[in-house]
Amino acid sequence: MTTLNEVLAKVDTNLDSALDRLFDLIRIPSISTDPAYKDDCQKAADWLVRELTGLGFEASVRPTPGHPMVVAHAKSKRRDVPHVLFYGHYDVQPVDPLNLWQTPPFEPQLVDAPTGKQITARGASDDKGQLMTFVEACRAYAETKGSLPCDVSILFEGEEESGSPSLEAFLEENKAELKADLMMVCDTGMPGPDNPAITTMLRGLVGQEVIIRGADRDLHSGMFGGAAINPARVLAKIIAALHDENGRITLPGFYDGVEDLPDEMKSQWASLPFSEQEFLGKVGLSVPAGEKDRSVLEQIWARPTCEVNGITGGYTGEGFKTVLPAEASAKISFRLVGRQNPDKIVAAFQNFVRAQLPADCKVEFIPHGASPALQLPFNSEPIRIARVALNAEWGKEPILMAMGGSIPIVGSFKRELNMDALMVGFGLADDRIHSPNEKYELKSFHKGTRSWVRILDGIAG
Repeated sequence: MTTLNEVLAKVDTNLDSALDRLFDLIRIPSISTDPAYKDDCQKAADWLVRELTGLGFEASVRPTPGHPMVVAHAKSKRRDVPHVLFYGHYDVQPVDPLNLWQTPPFEPQLVDAPTGKQITARGASDDKGQLMTFVEACRAYAETKGSLPCDVSILFEGEEESGSPSLEAFLEENKAELKADLMMVCDTGMPGPDNPAITTMLRGLVGQEVIIRGADRDLHSGMFGGAAINPARVLAKIIAALHDENGRITLPGFYDGVEDLPDEMKSQWASLPFSEQEFLGKVGLSVPAGEKDRSVLEQIWARPTCEVNGITGGYTGEGFKTVLPAEASAKISFRLVGRQNPDKIVAAFQNFVRAQLPADCKVEFIPHGASPALQLPFNSEPIRIARVALNAEWGKEPILMAMGGSIPIVGSFKRELNMDALMVGFGLADDRIHSPNEKYELKSFHKGTRSWVRILDGIAG
């Protein structure tokens, strides 16, 4: 009987050829946000189908109103085994500004760095390098055992970087086919190059645009200043009132459903080699600006936020123009945690603004999405299995971490298919995803593949 160690050895033997395959995929400029790359997105989907078919999957390209999905299924030769669904995305971000790239973005290279060898290219980390760790884990099983240890389905999306506009309808139409016992996601990361992690919390998101209007036109500030209401001043006052002197958000009921971290997670996070000064110093800052009684890691991973993402009003062109603007607007986002209700947050914000609106001002709200946070059971069986597997591979107990951002697909699968997700990724904070000179550590790619081998073995029992 083939042993787990033989499958892991196959991963090691395959490393050079696995890199060749990853580089082939990276060379396809599958930028989903730019219509000029539509054919390349199709090409990437076709490439993945060929690879998966060669591994014994029944794989196909599924058309959508936008870029296609890749769907694949492989049945284990074993009976009565769990069924897992793995999700990744083959589309990538645009490469602008091109002049900041040290090497061509779609010509992947393996370069030496102080931390070891790195794969440099757009998509190296987000998400082609990550999704290929799972594909290569499946390859190692197929080449040693002849099949996978459990039933595996795969969904690779081509529009994640452009907001997943086709995803909800696709899930609704294909519920029965995509339903599995567990979803696996590799679009997350680790807190350090030697610190494996399982993401157990994702923040939700509410986006609101608020427009405050006063006079029926811009007014001369010499003729009307002081007498006429200024929407920019009204908006500034409202924005300033959203936080108190301790960094807490002042919306009534805002913290309903927000819970403190479990002691184990607090202890794990406190033990991480994380420097608040270095974290802020890298972007030219020095003083944490969130809730004063919370660490920076808590602030960016596990606490709710309210941030102004943009403000407009009046004359913003070159030079100077003395006007009272007829209207002023702001785009404001809320990151949610725990059991915060997005609809209640929207209502609380709108009521808060209306309560501070003076006479002669009107307000309009434009919604920009609302999704709840996701919190997985810390002691679930899949998390227990992944903790054992990652500890065995990395020689360290994995961190149960949170993500400050959102992964909409995870919430969609929870809502549509009632599936929990096991989120294990191997990206690092300095991988420069969405920026020039994106990279992925060779160690992340290699040990990430070995980690998935161990996790699949554990899931299969």
